Amino acid sequence: MAQMINGQLGAEGPYWDALAQGRLVLPRCNGCGKWHWPAVWRCGACGSWDHAWHEQPLAGTVFTWTRTHHRFAGTEGLDLPYATALVLLDAVPIRLNGLIEGDESALAIGAAVTGRTAFTQFGKDKIPSIRWNLA
Repeated sequence: MAQMINGQLGAEGPYWDALAQGRLVLPRCNGCGKWHWPAVWRCGACGSWDHAWHEQPLAGTVFTWTRTHHRFAGTEGLDLPYATALVLLDAVPIRLNGLIEGDESALAIGAAVTGRTAFTQFGKDKIPSIRWNLA
């Protein structure tokens, strides 16, 4: 599932592999404890190359959101309009994007959400994704 770059998995490979298995994992530097997203090979804070991936719950608050009314290439599998949210996770200081599903009537910045993993049709590919629901 993870993309190969020059014969190696991209730094974010474990994220995509876990998402495809229904789990969320995020990288943390073993040198200084800093969480990283997007994933990096080397910590910019302490220089360590040593990171560990930790499973995280899919829960947080809406940092910002948008509703899309027009079709973009590759989004033919989504019903219009659709809403996406950038969510600040509760457990770690990381923000992740995902589609909003279910009742959107209370969608607002600061709203509590819980998530689940899913696959989203993008063009001819099915990619692992996050779906957020208002809590």
